[in-house]
This record gives sequence, C-alpha cells and structure tokens, in this order.
Amino acid sequence: MNQDERKTAARRMMLLIAVAGVIIGLYCFRLIFLQLVNGDSFKAQATNTTDYKFTVTAARGDIVDSKGERIASSVTGYNVVLNKLLMGDEDLDALLQKLVGLLGENGESWNDSLLIGQADAAGHYAYTAESDNAAEQRSLAAMKENLGLQQYATADDVMEKLVEDYDLADFSFYWQRILGGIHYEMQLQAFSNVNNFILAENVSEATVATIKENSLTLPGVEIVETSARSYEQGTVLPHVLGRVGKITAEKWKVTDENGQVTYPLKEKGYNMNDVIGISGLESAYEDELRGKDGVETITRNSDGVIVNTALTTVPEPGHTVQLTIDSEFQKAVDQALAKNVEWIRNSYGDSKQASAGAVVVIDVKTGGVLAASNYPSFDQNLYAANYSAYSEDENMPLFNRALQGLYTPGSTYKPSVAVAALDTGLINRYSTVLCNGVYTYYKDYHPKCTRHGHSGNIDVVTAIKWSCNIFFYDVGRRLTSDVYDAYAYKLGLGQRTGVEVSEALGRLTTKNDSNYTESLDVQAAIGQGNTAVTPIQLATYAATLANRGTRYRTHFVKAILDSNTGKTLEETQPEVMDVVEDKGETFDLVREGMLGVAQTIPALANYPHAIACKTGSPQRSEGYYAGSTYKHYTNAAMIAYGPAEDPEIAIGIVVEYGGAGARTGTLVADIFNAYYAMKDGTLTVDEAAAESLAQPETAADAAEPPADGTADPAAGEAEDAGQNDAAVAPADAAATAGA
Repeated sequence: MNQDERKTAARRMMLLIAVAGVIIGLYCFRLIFLQLVNGDSFKAQATNTTDYKFTVTAARGDIVDSKGERIASSVTGYNVVLNKLLMGDEDLDALLQKLVGLLGENGESWNDSLLIGQADAAGHYAYTAESDNAAEQRSLAAMKENLGLQQYATADDVMEKLVEDYDLADFSFYWQRILGGIHYEMQLQAFSNVNNFILAENVSEATVATIKENSLTLPGVEIVETSARSYEQGTVLPHVLGRVGKITAEKWKVTDENGQVTYPLKEKGYNMNDVIGISGLESAYEDELRGKDGVETITRNSDGVIVNTALTTVPEPGHTVQLTIDSEFQKAVDQALAKNVEWIRNSYGDSKQASAGAVVVIDVKTGGVLAASNYPSFDQNLYAANYSAYSEDENMPLFNRALQGLYTPGSTYKPSVAVAALDTGLINRYSTVLCNGVYTYYKDYHPKCTRHGHSGNIDVVTAIKWSCNIFFYDVGRRLTSDVYDAYAYKLGLGQRTGVEVSEALGRLTTKNDSNYTESLDVQAAIGQGNTAVTPIQLATYAATLANRGTRYRTHFVKAILDSNTGKTLEETQPEVMDVVEDKGETFDLVREGMLGVAQTIPALANYPHAIACKTGSPQRSEGYYAGSTYKHYTNAAMIAYGPAEDPEIAIGIVVEYGGAGARTGTLVADIFNAYYAMKDGTLTVDEAAAESLAQPETAADAAEPPADGTADPAAGEAEDAGQNDAAVAPADAAATAGA
C-alpha cells in the first residue's frame, strides 16, 4: 500500500471511530436520561411483584415418660394440598374429579364433613347425622348456619344451595354430592390465594407416588410433609394422655349468650385446619406442645410468573412434656390390675362378674403419679379403627375410672375418722368402745358389726385392724359429720387432687344432704352414706396418711423440656395443698392399725417390706338374693402405702363388684414387686400381654390363683365380712353411691 492509500485508510478509520463515538455517546446520554428522568418508573416496573405467605406447620412436641421414653411424638406424614395460586386457569371441578379418582383408586378418603349421604334413585338426599348424637346434631346445625340456611332446611335444600353456589348443575347427582362436599370444606378452610386447602391427610407413600407421577395434569396440587401424632406406646396412660384433632367449627366460631361472635383460636394464631389438643394432657399442655409455625413466601410478578420461593421463617417444634410415670412400671401395674380383676371374676360366685377397676400409684414424697391404670383400657393407635367396639363395650374401656369413677369408699374411710377423733382429742390410745355386734344407741336403728377377730372393749388400733363398725359408729356419732368431713377434705377426699386433667370432684355426706338423718352420720363414718370418691383421691389420701398429714398436689407432669437441647425449662416442684398438723400419736396409731390390717391378708402378711393398708368392701345400691336373704353387691377397695417405716409410694384401688377389699391384696403385692424391680432396673414387661389388655374383651381366660395359694384372702379380713346385710342404713337414709 502506497502513502496515499495509507492516508485514505487512516481517514476512513478516524471517521468510523468518530461515528462510533457519536453513537456510543448518544446511547450513554439516553441511558443517563432514562436513569435520571424515568428511573423510578422502571424501578417500579421491575419490582411490581406480590408476596404470598403460607404457614409451615411446626412439629408438635413429644410427650415422654420419666426416663425420656417417647409415649407420643410427631412423625412425618403427607397431605394432599391445593394451592390456588399455582392452579392458574385450571378448571377446579375437573381437577377435583381427577384427584378424587386417584385417591379412590388408592383407598384414600378426603376431607368431607357434609352430613349428607349420596342421592337415592329419585335424586333425593338425606342427612347422615344420628338423631341421638348430640355432637353430630350440633355439627348439622352449624352446617346450615354456615350456608345461610334455616334450621328446618332439608338435605335437598342444602344440596340445592351448594349446586347453585358452586355451579354444579351439569354434574350427575353422584358428583354433585362429592364436589359439593369438597366445596363446603373449602369454605370452612377459607380456601384462597393465601390459604391452601388440605384435601386429604396422612396419605400413603403409594398415593404420594401416584400424584407425583400425574403432576403435569394436576397443576396446583402439592404433596406437603406434615407432622402427624404417633403413639409409640399406645397402651400407656391413654385416658390421661388425651387426643389431638382438627379444630371444629364450634371451637373456631364461638357465639356467647348475647349473640356476640368471637374467634378465640384465630386470635391465638391458629388456622381453621390446624390440629390442636382436644382432651387430656394434649389439651392441658397445648401451649407448650404447640410449636411456632414457620412462613413460606412465594413471590409472583405482574405477569403471574413465580419468581421466588423462600422459607422466610423457620418453624420451631413445640416443647417436650415429661411425665412422672415410668412407662414400664405403668404397664406392669396395668397387667397386675387385669390379672387381679380376672382372678376375682373367675374365682368367686358372690360377685356380679367383676370386670372393671382402677389403680393409682403416687410418689409419697412429691405427689407425682407413678401409674394410673384403668381396666379395661384401649390403644391410642387403634382408637379410630376400634371406636365403635370401644364405645359399645358394656365395660366402658374409654371411661377413665381412675380419675372420673365415683365410688363409695367403704371402710377405707375409717382411718380419716380415726385421725379426726385423735386430733380433736375425742379419743386417745386408751379410749375404747364396747363392741357386742349391735349398735344400740338409736331406739329404732341398730346397725351391726360382724365382730370378726374382735369383741368387747375395742381401742382405735384394734378397730382399724379388724375394721370394727361399732367403734366407728360411736366415734362418728360423737364427732358428727361436720368434724370428720373437715378432716377427710384436708386428707384429700371429696375434692380435686390438683391433677392437670379433668377429674371428678366427688362428695362427702353432709347435714345439708336432702336425705340426711342422724343415722346417716354413723353410716358415713364407715364410708357409706352419700360419700363418693375417685381412685386418685384414695391414692392421694393414702399418701397424705403416709406423710403424717401433709397433702401434696397430685400431678402427672414432671418437667417441660426444650425439644432441641433437652434442657429443662420448667420443673414441677412438690406443692403442699393442705396440712393436718401431726399432734402426738395420731398418725402413729393410725399406721399401727393399718399395719395390723396387712397382717390379716396372706399376700401382705409376710411381705419383705412392711405395708400399711386399709381394705374396704363398700356396698353398691343393687343386690341379689342368697336364698331368702337379700345382699348388696360390693366393690373391693384398698388404700396402702409403704414401706411403712419410710413411705415411698401410696396406692388407691377399686375393683367393681370385687366382693371384698382383701381380694386386692395380691394386687398390692404385685405393685410393690414391680416398684422395687423398677428401682433396681430389673423390671421387664410382656409387651404382647400389655397390648392385649387394650382390646375390647371377648372372653376371659381363667386366671391363676394368688401365689400364696389361699382360697379367699377375704376370709382373713375382719372388716365387712358380713356387712352386706349388717350395715344397711334405713330406707329413708339409704345412700346408694355406686360406681
């Protein structure tokens, strides 16, 4: 290239550079202009997004025993959830039909609380709510109210409303009912862009796989991991543990007597479809067991495109509730109670088929419940599947006899009368009452005593040992029920023990009773009359006697623990509820008499550790004829504590139709055996036997007799041996407190 050509090329290059510079300058100017003049507008467009927040349910806290063994816990489950935000323009009803078909093929059910069955051949519907089921009738009324219908609305009226509201007229009657039921559930759960709908809960892994395989045709359908309640030891303390369940419409929307509507659970942060404790400890400790829910945020731009999904708040699991019971000891007591009931049933013909009972064992030094057994009982894991069998069983396995059963205490009440008489100074160690078998103080009323093991002048120790009715008739009359009732209350009878769950109040016989007569005072002094107490009150009472008059609050919860670290957040401390001041020999003399009772019972007489106890054979209102003699059926009752020199545990027992309190002597021995085995680490329990106890009873196998081989331990029992017909109040004062 010559010099002219080079100059020409250079000029062209400079021109190109200049043009490029101008263009770049123009672009830079434009960018600067846009940034300075329209920057805010572009920023707004770039950030024109909407955040949708969804609740991520936290795992419910565990319930564990005193050693940390899980009784109830949360395990991963799977729910089928509809996310309206992700559905787009999908036909909702067509989508629901697909889902229902897939669920049905896998044997799954879906949420549907509409109390209406499928249409008949003529296209008419009927309610499924039972007329005598109060809960179902309340739900039916709430359904009509929720739909804006009058209470007289028929099932056809309800379906007509649903078909109209949700445009279901083109579907068959079959699908109208299914889709109408689902739409009603959506209404209850407030299904919206910000509130997902749970269609099915706790579905199988096979169902999860099926839905995921069909995900392309199921827009907005998600499989969401959730925590479901699992009972690793379903037979342990089921009546006290309680249950969880979804929030009902009645609890969600509360209307007071003035018609004011409130949403108390919503105010606490719950959603309509949340699971909550509905009974027992699950309910009592809801605030502790409930975790702190997390938040998932889905961000969508103005074009409807989801641009981000993030867990903006991590869920925190609920706290762990630790109980005072040892699950192995609880199972051992369960089995011992069942064995004792069955042995009584199969060994004696004087009872009306003993088939039920309850035992409570308490730590004397703390008031903590070590075991609370009911027989028959049930398995938490089988509750739903076996509910009909459980509820129809005449022996009522769902009934919490230990805390709710009210029973006449019989002669187990006598130590409280002795405490009252000794503490007030009415009697002392040397005071006696003449027992000749008949109490003749009243002109027209002469209750009797069997005088088994005793006669003549009887002191308080002898009276407790041989359960002398005459002694306590006379002492009770002189004290009056006002006085000995006051002591019984302080000792723990006829009032709540303080446990964290629902318990029956019970009652004592008082002068305010409508059937009161003077003779009722003497009947109440031997634990009859109108007096009715619970097994847990009997155990609390026994513990108070063991503590020489100091009554601790009875409780099931030992501590609240951090679920992540196991650190103790709160620990239950022994709480004194009442005190009968230990004056002189009061509790020593009562204990001496109770030690004497144990010596009359073969199973306890030679036990390695001294056990103080008092039997009772309280009459029931109903009876039978033995020849020409009418006799009352009796329960078997027992209180006990030991070892007597330094008490550790106290026991309250009732066996319905047990016949005689001493028949529970082997049960007491079995409980103490299990307790000492638990302490030294040698306690083992037959798990298969434990599970079988929780099934509805079909037939009872013959039970083994007591290890000591005695034919009838009641033969050595002084008290009540003839009381079936000897201690009956006159008709106008008869007290019939039964089970």
